[in-house]
Amino acid sequence: MSDSEHQLHVQFAPVRNGLLADKVAIITGASRGIGAATARVFAQAGATVVLAARDAQALEAVARDLRDLGARALAVPTDVGDPAAFERLVGQTLEAYGRLDAAFNNAGEGHRPTPLADLALEDFDRAVRVNLRGIFIAMKYEIPAMLASGGGAIVNMSSTAGLSGTPGIAGYVASKHGNIGLTKVAALDYAQRNIRINAVAPGTIFTHRLVAVGEEARAYMAQRTPMGRLGQPEEVGAAVAWLCSDDASFVTGATITVDGGRLAAGA
Repeated sequence: MSDSEHQLHVQFAPVRNGLLADKVAIITGASRGIGAATARVFAQAGATVVLAARDAQALEAVARDLRDLGARALAVPTDVGDPAAFERLVGQTLEAYGRLDAAFNNAGEGHRPTPLADLALEDFDRAVRVNLRGIFIAMKYEIPAMLASGGGAIVNMSSTAGLSGTPGIAGYVASKHGNIGLTKVAALDYAQRNIRINAVAPGTIFTHRLVAVGEEARAYMAQRTPMGRLGQPEEVGAAVAWLCSDDASFVTGATITVDGGRLAAGA
């Protein structure tokens, strides 16, 4: 089945209108892929969205698209590994909208598949800087803003590689495992202060990263998934929107897989 045929067989459950009404949300890594798709899902669900990423031009293009949908959207170019930059991001959010209710810490960094002993230290450090230290920095500044707003919900981006081993990507796997642990600790620290903190662990999602691998490789990936297809970025976004909504009011410290059953099958 071709990629175009796959798309015809995907049935999306729409996010309920008003699911995130009156909520102000930060989304990092929002210039493309899952981050941009989640920003659209949030906007359609009624949220005001503050977009963060390093690519200012791409980020502003996403913000314009959201405004065309009638949403309030602010683009704030940000390096999530820089504490001062993230502090400015939260400060600009509060200055513009007066509160922070939700956050999707989605920015991520990978590296080329490389056996562990051959992996350059700088490649390992770069993955940890964004995928683990960046999550810590994000929560360090988001949580006080949410406490001042009366509470909120945070979703951290992990991966099925954060729940199982994958050869050749030691920095990515270690950092994604680490951010699940960090999510659990933060959830416990703030469980009685009206802040819920969870993670999502996507499987193989059809984003820009898969465009270059070719249709044959994508078909193989789809075959290894029990549902027989690749996931769509909006499907991850819908899970994140639910976790950030009041509908998930008793969910904290959890990691939700969005992988078409792949981990359940041991694939």
